[in-house]
Amino acid sequence: MIIGRKKECRTLWGLLEKNESQFCAVYGRRRVGKTYMIREAFNYQFTFQHTGVAKGDLRNQLTAFRDSLRNAGLGQCSVPKTWFEAFDKLKLLIESAPAGKKVIFIDELPWMDTPKSKMVSALEHFWNGWATARPQKDIVLIVCGSATSWITKKILKNKDGLRGRITEKIKVAPFTLSECEQYASAAGLSMVRKDVLEMYMILGGIPYYWSFLRRELSVAQNVDELFFAENAKLKDEFGALYQVLFNRPEKFIKVIESLNGKKAGLTRQEILTKTGIEDGGTFKAILEDLEECGFIRHYTSFGKKEKDAVYQLIDNYTLFYYHCILKDRFADENYWSHTYLTSEHNTWAGLAFERVCLQHIPQIKKELGISGILSNVASWRTSQTETHAGAQIDLLIDRGDNVVTVCEMKYSKDIFVIEGSYAKALESKLSVFRTVSGTRKALHLAFITTFGVSHNKYWNIVQNDLTMDCLFE
Repeated sequence: MIIGRKKECRTLWGLLEKNESQFCAVYGRRRVGKTYMIREAFNYQFTFQHTGVAKGDLRNQLTAFRDSLRNAGLGQCSVPKTWFEAFDKLKLLIESAPAGKKVIFIDELPWMDTPKSKMVSALEHFWNGWATARPQKDIVLIVCGSATSWITKKILKNKDGLRGRITEKIKVAPFTLSECEQYASAAGLSMVRKDVLEMYMILGGIPYYWSFLRRELSVAQNVDELFFAENAKLKDEFGALYQVLFNRPEKFIKVIESLNGKKAGLTRQEILTKTGIEDGGTFKAILEDLEECGFIRHYTSFGKKEKDAVYQLIDNYTLFYYHCILKDRFADENYWSHTYLTSEHNTWAGLAFERVCLQHIPQIKKELGISGILSNVASWRTSQTETHAGAQIDLLIDRGDNVVTVCEMKYSKDIFVIEGSYAKALESKLSVFRTVSGTRKALHLAFITTFGVSHNKYWNIVQNDLTMDCLFE
């Protein structure tokens, strides 16, 4: 059963309806469910399917490809010496297949591209010189990979023979909160929405991570078992995650480390200064790849230009790794259960909840009733000066109906209460924002909390009171 992925599946099924041969690239971060989605969409029926060998050399890759050809029905054949020979054998298999669309699925394509193997050149030759030249126009080639930077550079932005040859591309994104709630229900997990939210704050929308949750355990027990127990299944996931996605992950991790702990994020120049990475095309590609994979986001501060954009760490699991896993200094197998009611947990939860809200902007706009209104999402910050205090707003929605919605995102284990000192600080923040930004639009204060805002005497400063339920839409 496929949860979500409706748009992606429609695109895959549509490949079979085209009158020309199709070349589709599917990409997305590790563990997001790309392979499962493709197999389910085609009911596991392929003319040929193959998966590259992790860390395999050229001989390993070609041997595995030969084995896949045999499994698909080619019969006895020797191990090809080159990729050109390997794709020639694939042609023989396709030509012997019954009439109709031939769906070719090659998974983990980046792993097959070993040094000096000329795999991409052979793939280009197979597609340009043979697949598209068939009068039957019956080839549906689907390539897939977790190494997003490789897929982008070698396939989507190829400057040689594959340039302009991709007919469809599908980016598989993590699940939304709603899709994770559906997954939990289908898996028999007895979880209220606050439980789903907290697991999402840790695991993000990565189905593979959610598959390890045990229904007889509480949220805290599941987290301990996944990350802190002696043989925890995801204890070493951080290193593996970045190693698989990026060929040389050291500089990528440097950027991530520079953003860790910087709630408001850093500018491009600040990242360069902190990491010591040389400015240029490589650094630009690192930022683009990290954003494409969903680890960071960049935003333009209200009233600023694109060149002043700020980069912010937004990946749920990575935030959890730095804020919690690395802090388990005493190797406590029940670390999460023991810290669940502490200020340390509350600090992490507040930051993580903000990130979840930023990942669900369309749902927030829908709840505000402004989905159909032209709007820009931004953040804003200003340093203290002699004339005004410093202030920071993590989410602004600059609307086309002459309103700026200022969002306060607050995680709470109960109804959130606005105290007098906090109400005064909010009024000061709005005043500083209006003065420094120079906006003449109306300012609406929106609260996004877990269970809503208490209707005390300060509640009237709030124009919109949103709960976590809106994030599940």
